[in-house]
Amino acid sequence: MSTRPLRPDLQRIADWITPDASVLDLGCGDGELLAWLARHKHTRNYGVEIDVDSVTACVEKGINVIHSDLESGLTQFEDGSFDFVVLSLTIQAMHNVEGILREMLRVGRTGLVTFPNFGYWENRWQIMIGRMPVSETIPYQWYNTPNIHFCTLYDFDGLLGKLGMRNTGRVVLNEGHEITVLPNLRGSLAVVRFEKV
Repeated sequence: MSTRPLRPDLQRIADWITPDASVLDLGCGDGELLAWLARHKHTRNYGVEIDVDSVTACVEKGINVIHSDLESGLTQFEDGSFDFVVLSLTIQAMHNVEGILREMLRVGRTGLVTFPNFGYWENRWQIMIGRMPVSETIPYQWYNTPNIHFCTLYDFDGLLGKLGMRNTGRVVLNEGHEITVLPNLRGSLAVVRFEKV
């Protein structure tokens, strides 16, 4: 079993998750976060993933995983089934962002989301010089990107407010380092914890 450290954004999520909690990871990939949480915090975990190879990797790690498309919702889970629901680097590629945020807090008490911050100064600069942004957190060209929604830190907080939710914690990163001064300008990746108002 791998003992490599978690990506910085996943480590921030892991820091917020309490020992022995129940965790649902949406778009869980190969199960890296869930495997770490099970090993270090003894959490009870479920993953949802659309990619078959990633589902196989999860099963090989002993992770409970469901092969499903998040766009169809989370109807397989009852209200309040989880303490934490995670959506890491996936929200910007979803068609129904409002729907998935509502579903996260229907099935869980606390939501944890990571997303590229489009307000990051390098993104702004690339647009100013007439190019679509390409960066560490937005690594695709305009013609092959899976990303269909771009937002800033302020945009995301505004959406939470519209949905009757509130930001209960945020860490903004750039190249793995936490940014505390002018985070919407200097941070390329946001990690947000949120709950119902």
